[in-house]
Amino acid sequence: MKITIYSTTTCPYCVMLKRWLDEKGIEYTDYLVDKNPYAAQVMVQQSGQMGVPFSTIEHDNGEMDKILGFDRERFNVALAK
Repeated sequence: MKITIYSTTTCPYCVMLKRWLDEKGIEYTDYLVDKNPYAAQVMVQQSGQMGVPFSTIEHDNGEMDKILGFDRERFNVALAK
């Protein structure tokens, strides 16, 4: 499983999401879209919008979950797959 988070330096929900994942010991890659224009472009291509946090969870079977915002319920469902 590979988790990618697109966040900004000023987003409180981004901080909450990363802290929540850290507390669970879940590894992820974080791209700060306010400092990385290429990551921002990739995020918009995948999500169709500019809201953060935006996360992708790539499962070993090739399935991908895309989650906008810090939605614990959707994360728990996606992480349990």
